[in-house]
Amino acid sequence: MNLALPEIEQPVRLRFDRPMTDEELLRFCAENEMARIERDANGELIVMSPTGMEGGGVEGDVFGELRNWALEDRRGKAYGPNAGFTLPDSSVRAADASWVSWPRVNALTPEQREGFAPICPEFIIEVRSASDRLEPLQEKMRMWIANGAELAWLVDPLRKTVEVYRLGSKHADVLEGVTAVYGEGPVGGFVLELVRIWA
Repeated sequence: MNLALPEIEQPVRLRFDRPMTDEELLRFCAENEMARIERDANGELIVMSPTGMEGGGVEGDVFGELRNWALEDRRGKAYGPNAGFTLPDSSVRAADASWVSWPRVNALTPEQREGFAPICPEFIIEVRSASDRLEPLQEKMRMWIANGAELAWLVDPLRKTVEVYRLGSKHADVLEGVTAVYGEGPVGGFVLELVRIWA
């Protein structure tokens, strides 16, 4: 017997009578740890399924490269996809990889660092997986920049492109057919090799 499942557009959005507080959202995420959950500026929850094995591997590679560089560079700290940040627009968002300079990390209280820290990373990397639609990801990149990220990369293995978003720039630069992308500004010196990711 074949059951026809309804077409569910990803990500799923949930609206409640009132937006969850950061504390409520932390508990909700802990109770639903298999899902990736964010809150937008309107208080809606954005619920995403985990990525597949291939997408998760690429995300891991990208975060690993940034983390290894940050450990050597020592100007800041790299964060993985489970680190949520409360942004100036009141949304709570997480990136596949992000970087925050040590002066900004150290300005936070221990309590702020335990929760969704009220800070926007200076540098963001998002990776498009097979289940991600491009337009919502591009919108998320613009959201990062609007909230204060200085540099953001959208790595798209499906198209073999990297879209580079910069603070103060209205349009993203689209890099096609490149084998590496080079950090600038806050992450000058970081190089993300793409050969393995494209493979």
